[in-house]
Amino acid sequence: MAWLEGLARKGIVPGLESTLELLRRVGDPHVGMRFVHVAGTDGKGSVCAMIESILKAAGKRVGAFTSPTIMRVNEGIRMGGEEISDRELIQMIGEVRPHVEAMTDEGIVCTRFEVLTVIALLYFRTVSAEIAVVEVGMGGRLDSTNVISPEVTVINNIGMEHVEFLGDTIEKITLEKAGIMKPGVPCITMNPDPIYEVLETHAREVGCPIVRVLDTDVEVMSSWPECVDMVYRGELHTVYLPGRHQARNASLAIEAVSHLSDSEEVAGFVSEGLEYVSWPCRMQKLLAEPIIVDVTHTLNGARCLSSDIAEIYGKVVLVLGMLGDKDVDGVAEELSKIAAKVFVTSPASPRAAPAGRLAEAMSRYGPVDGEFGTVAEAMDAAMEAREDMNVLVTGSFRTAEDALRWLQSRYARS
Repeated sequence: MAWLEGLARKGIVPGLESTLELLRRVGDPHVGMRFVHVAGTDGKGSVCAMIESILKAAGKRVGAFTSPTIMRVNEGIRMGGEEISDRELIQMIGEVRPHVEAMTDEGIVCTRFEVLTVIALLYFRTVSAEIAVVEVGMGGRLDSTNVISPEVTVINNIGMEHVEFLGDTIEKITLEKAGIMKPGVPCITMNPDPIYEVLETHAREVGCPIVRVLDTDVEVMSSWPECVDMVYRGELHTVYLPGRHQARNASLAIEAVSHLSDSEEVAGFVSEGLEYVSWPCRMQKLLAEPIIVDVTHTLNGARCLSSDIAEIYGKVVLVLGMLGDKDVDGVAEELSKIAAKVFVTSPASPRAAPAGRLAEAMSRYGPVDGEFGTVAEAMDAAMEAREDMNVLVTGSFRTAEDALRWLQSRYARS
């Protein structure tokens, strides 16, 4: 495990060559396997979780590879909804590591995410998965997951992100994400114009049938702290993830499974799958605690979160910690609308934005009540100052992780 984590020092290297070579050396476990491939800026993990849950409800041996994880790397590689065990993960690392080291000696570098991708694909073959749902790590065209041959692809909401790798305009970023399209493979999307026009043009060039879900196809009937009731094309479903945006994600998941080769076997299990879906730290209200944990880190995500929190909870005490390469100013503006009190912090990550930068951004929209070096300190202050309000902690996967570790420590002390 220490060896795997050490690969993170190699950073991000877009491209498929290293992944394809490593896969070749371990026997090309992905060849002949069925896949659903999901890209996008926001919501792609939720869509993966929904598709995974629907296929599981239908009795399929379904695997899932998602990222980033929150507490443990095991979370991102699942079979039948269960995380890969430590024993299985170590076994997979043992099979892959000699090849990675041999490639390194030959001057072929593998990053941590490339190795994890190969581990996931090898694991799915080892446990005889019928189908696997795979989330793009970053972008699409040059993402290491783009070695698979999917049966269906999904491209969720696209926004400005990772501009240093994907391009400095929304059109360039859209084309990178469109890179998962394949000839003859249906691609499901719900993006508005002009993004959809870019996707449609690329789909036509590739020979990819594109399926567009419209806003008018989806209707939210009611939104609750733990779920959302929605109608998609005349069918009522309850999605057990909170927030109106989850109705949008559910519509993409429903449409995706309807284009699988065995869609008739799956169709009767859509509602059950959506009802039993589990996807932590997405506006998750912790049991017996006045704490809502969320991993939102984009402008559009913050806009949806702000609207949903206002509808369900009203004003909250905000604990915000973000990474430095995100839209700090945009997120601050959106979240300020629901914040009665604001505590800014810096998550435990080398990429973290300094708390002072967040304080400066938030102060443009109202007073900042505290600035802290760690999420734990910010949580202590927020809990003491909250009165009868809920505490919303958000801004990054790493902020969510730090908050959950703070909570574990709090229970351990008590």
